[in-house]
Amino acid sequence: MHIAVIGLSHKTASVEIREKLSIPEDQFEKVIALLCSYPNIEEVTILSTCNRLEIYAVVTKTDLAIQEVAQFLSEHSKLPFQDLYQHLFILLQQDAVRHLMQVASGLDSLVIGEGQILGQVKHAYKLGQQHNGIRRILNQLFKQAITAAKWVRTETPISTGAVSVSSAAVELAQIKVKNLSAYRVTIVGAGNMAQRLVQHLLAKGATHISIVNRSVERAKELANQFIDVQLQYYPLAEMMSVVAASDLVFTSTASTEPLLNRAKLETALELNQPLMLFDISVPRNVDADVNELTYVRVFNVDDLKIVVAQNQESRQQIAREAQVLIEAEVEAFRIWLRSIETFSTISCLREKVEIIREQELEKTLSRLGSEFTKKHQEAIDALTRGIVNKILHEPMVQLRTQPDLESQRLAIQTLQMLFNLNTEQYGVVKTRQNCEL
Repeated sequence: MHIAVIGLSHKTASVEIREKLSIPEDQFEKVIALLCSYPNIEEVTILSTCNRLEIYAVVTKTDLAIQEVAQFLSEHSKLPFQDLYQHLFILLQQDAVRHLMQVASGLDSLVIGEGQILGQVKHAYKLGQQHNGIRRILNQLFKQAITAAKWVRTETPISTGAVSVSSAAVELAQIKVKNLSAYRVTIVGAGNMAQRLVQHLLAKGATHISIVNRSVERAKELANQFIDVQLQYYPLAEMMSVVAASDLVFTSTASTEPLLNRAKLETALELNQPLMLFDISVPRNVDADVNELTYVRVFNVDDLKIVVAQNQESRQQIAREAQVLIEAEVEAFRIWLRSIETFSTISCLREKVEIIREQELEKTLSRLGSEFTKKHQEAIDALTRGIVNKILHEPMVQLRTQPDLESQRLAIQTLQMLFNLNTEQYGVVKTRQNCEL
C-alpha cells in the first residue's frame, strides 16, 4: 500500500482554476464512492477549501491510481487533461504524510498559521469516515495530523496574531480606502467567514455594516452576536438594493454560481457609481465579467497575497520551529505504518506454517494408531511447535529490524512471494491467493 495526495492549491493554480475543481459537500458521498470503486484505490477522502482541492488516498499501483484520480479531476472540472495536469501536485508516502501535517498546522496556508484550516481538515476526516472512504491507514494519518496541528499551536506562537483570510480581506480594504468608518459595508453570507469579517471590520473602525443572507434568520443570529453595534440584516432577495447602497461589499457564501455579475450591477448601480467588491469565496461569488465595469473594482482571494506578504517574513522563524515538531509526528506515523506492514506479513506467515504443521502432525498421529498415548501425542505436538518457532524466529527478527522502510518493504515482498502469502485479511495487501494451502 502507498499513501498519495493529488491536488492543487493557491501555490499551483489561480482562483479561476481552483473554482472549477471545487467539490461541494453534498457531492462528497458520490465522489468518494466513485474514487473507491477504482481498482487501484483502497481508501480516499477529500479536502476542499477556498485555497486548495486535495485528494488523499491509499493506493496499490501508484502510477495507475494517480492517473485515475487525475482523469476524474479533469472530467469533474471539465478542463482538458493536459491543461489541468500542469497545475496538479503529486506527493507520495512520507512527503504526503508531511504535507497533510503541514496543511493541518497552517504552514501551507496562504496565511501562515491561520486557524480555520484545522477545522476543515477535521471536517474532511469526518466526511471521509461518514462516507466509508477512510479505513485503517487514512484514519491513523488524519488522527496524527490533527494531533500534530494541535501540538504546533500549543508549543509555538504560530497562531498568535495570525492573519486569517477574513482579516486579510479587511486589511486589503483598509489599504484601499484608508478609513473604513467613512464607508457603508455589506457582507453577503452569514457563515463562519462572515462572522470573522464582522469582527475584523469592527476592530478596524467600520460602523455601517449590513448582512445579506439566503436565510434571514441566520443573518439575524449573526447580527445579534454583536450587541454593542447595530448591524442591519436582509434576505437575499434584497441583495441588489443593499449592494447599490454600499461602498464596499464582501462576499462569502457557499454558492456554486456567481451571485453578482455585470448585468445585475449595471441595472442596480447609478451611472459611474464607484463600488469595491472583495470576493473571498471559491467558487467565486462575483462573476469575472464585473471587471468590465469601469467604476467597479473586484478583488478575490488571490489578491490577498499583497497583505500576506507583509506578514510572512516575521512568521517564517515560527514556521521553522513548527516544522521540527511536525517531523517528530511524521516519524511516529512512519513507525506505525511499518509496524502494521510487518504485523500482517508475520501473522499470515505464522498462520500458513501452523496450517502445515497441524496437517502433517495429524497425518503422523493417524499412522501411529490409537496405542500411541495422549502423553506422547502432546510431546510430539510441543516438539513441532518448538521447531516452527525456532525456524521462524530469525526471519521475524530480521523483518522487524531492517534499517529503513525500503529495506523492510523489500523483505516483506520477498517473504510474500516466497511463501505465496495473502495479507488482505490483515488490511494491508490485496492478492488473489490466500494463506491456506
